[in-house]
Amino acid sequence: MTDFTMEKGADGVAIITWDCPGKSMNVLSIDAALHLESLVDDALADDTVKGIVITSGKDSFAAGMDLNVIAGMKAEAGENAAEGLFEGIMSLHKALRKIELAGMDPKTQKGGKPIAAALPGTALGIGLELPLACHRIFVTPNPKAKIGLPEIMVGIFPGGGGTTRLVRKLGAMTASPFLLEGKLSDPMKAKSAGLVDEVVADPVEAAKEWVLQASDKDIVKPWDAKGYKMPGGAPYHPAGFMTFVGASAMVHGKTKGVYPAAKALLSAVYEGALVPFDTALKIEARWFTNVLMNPSSSAMIRSLFINKGALEKGAVRPEGIDDQSVKKVGVLGAGMMGAGISLVSAMAGIEVVLIDQKQEAADKGKSYTESYLDQGIKKKKVDEAKKEKVLGLITATTDYAALEGCDLIIEAVFEDPKIKAEVTAKVEEVIGDDCIFATNTSTLPISDLAKASKRPDQFIGIHFFSPVEKMNLVEIIRGKETGDRAVAKALDYVRQIRKTPIVVNDARFFYANRCIIPFINEGIRMVAEGVNPALIENAAKMVGMPLGPLQLVDETSIDLGAKIARATKAAMGDDYPDEAVDEVIFWMEGEGRLGRKSNAGFYAYDEKGKRQGIWDGLAARYSEAETQPELTDVQHRLLFAQALEAVRALEEGVLMDIREGDVGAILGWGFAPWSGGPLSWLDILGAPYAAERCDALEAKFGERFSCPALLREMAEKNQSFYGRFGPSEAEAA
Repeated sequence: MTDFTMEKGADGVAIITWDCPGKSMNVLSIDAALHLESLVDDALADDTVKGIVITSGKDSFAAGMDLNVIAGMKAEAGENAAEGLFEGIMSLHKALRKIELAGMDPKTQKGGKPIAAALPGTALGIGLELPLACHRIFVTPNPKAKIGLPEIMVGIFPGGGGTTRLVRKLGAMTASPFLLEGKLSDPMKAKSAGLVDEVVADPVEAAKEWVLQASDKDIVKPWDAKGYKMPGGAPYHPAGFMTFVGASAMVHGKTKGVYPAAKALLSAVYEGALVPFDTALKIEARWFTNVLMNPSSSAMIRSLFINKGALEKGAVRPEGIDDQSVKKVGVLGAGMMGAGISLVSAMAGIEVVLIDQKQEAADKGKSYTESYLDQGIKKKKVDEAKKEKVLGLITATTDYAALEGCDLIIEAVFEDPKIKAEVTAKVEEVIGDDCIFATNTSTLPISDLAKASKRPDQFIGIHFFSPVEKMNLVEIIRGKETGDRAVAKALDYVRQIRKTPIVVNDARFFYANRCIIPFINEGIRMVAEGVNPALIENAAKMVGMPLGPLQLVDETSIDLGAKIARATKAAMGDDYPDEAVDEVIFWMEGEGRLGRKSNAGFYAYDEKGKRQGIWDGLAARYSEAETQPELTDVQHRLLFAQALEAVRALEEGVLMDIREGDVGAILGWGFAPWSGGPLSWLDILGAPYAAERCDALEAKFGERFSCPALLREMAEKNQSFYGRFGPSEAEAA
């Protein structure tokens, strides 16, 4: 079975159906595009065919280009990768341009055959670029369908003609949210925005009717018509000039210059707007090739598309374990975390028992879901029936007996081993023999907490990030005695609530906190050294971190940082490395500056909690050094502090799969997404340079930057992390 098939009807309409075998959604490869082109050639050459409708055999149209194919093309082409990619992209442009011109006479623009796209649902990436080359787009009114060009989110941009066509259709200003932000729309909003033409109950029938009555004029694209002018003005027009000046400033302001795709997209748009359409497509293809050849984009595609998808599909799930989907979950503790866990569980259709010491607290935890759904109703994303159904799945109570029948327990009580042990014992008196017990903790060792359980093989850690409903990562921690079924249960549950899992072995701070704490600490160290706080914060953002370390500690709370510091020092004794950090943190805590929650931290805040800049008192306590460090030194201190912990986690067996190290870092705390994650970043630098830089940082700033033995060995052998530890092609597929 092929991806595209064609059936010619007695009414003169050829229906080309896209249906990738074995896939839940259609994705396009270069070979499939060439096959589509041959079918279009056949229909255009057939005198009995009056028009063509391109549709899907699935309940969606397409999810985009098969990025695995692009990765394969690069690997196959070797030294000639850029040339091979450019030729492949141009062959795609040729196929879509053939659809667009539809056999018309190039001089008279007559004699072509109308081609319409009939979308039964979601159309993303090339799934929208292909319809944009058609003469009219019909979409079913499915409010859950998503229409858009999200490529920028994985480090590339629409390179199948979508960039050029959308800008010429809407104008640069109007097209920018869809191109530069990856904005997605439901069918009705897509029509209002001009992305599609018609929203109808039966898009195939409506498309057939249209092609049978369409005239020559109906199938000439605006940019192919004489006298075409770009909406909003071309770059050499006064209005257009201001648009591009503003767009350039906006892109640099948002990306800080570290995301190559955004800059390349803007360049393709600007340069393409100065030349005829076919030349603009060639310019787009060149910039798209440039982006695909950039190691940043390759790393982002690998981490945010290929690896993320593999983890969500169970790449690290233990083999031989039957489906462990959760039917009834017990959530212990109705605070912020417990309430969030209840919300995402009920939204996934899982029955929830939410328990707290007091009924009032349990009810408040359930009301969190009600408030969330009420917001959804206001935004017209949820209806009353959905709200009633979801709330009906949550039982808020103080009675542990209600946990009977649960197949998963998630404990989210106060971070105190004694309290957690008491709760574990109470629960195990009620639950069945097969029930898995999970503790939601961010710092406490799972193997120690499991000592309170009668069945440590069924005890596991599930670390949610706050707020639960917004954060996509879930860190699953395997204790020393945790069994495979518990791991499978946790992974299947995370799949149900539509989040991305990583599985790590038990160790202090697990993986995420182990890496993020050094980032925060390095920023605080620099404050004590007299480095300008604004330099610290901006250096972090300019290298791709979503927040500077001082803002991050304000957000997570300074007293929590102080609590973690005291506990870590008590556990590590003389090996504790962060005395210089503690002096700052404990002083801030003593001053009552506990972060955003107290409207006072490293930043000053107004009465409404809005940041007003770095707090003046910081400079009074820690005077600014006369000589400030180089920007690169500050950035490397902040990034190496995290990346070296990721290497040590891999070295010590805490990380069992490097894909989890990179995906977890980006989704968990926002490690410079442009880099593909800490291990991908070290691969971009190259192990020899990374080891050399470690030596320089260690000599200047201390042994926390000492090069791990694993990285040193890789540097001597000139190895990369993905070359040495990456999955084989079969595993990746």
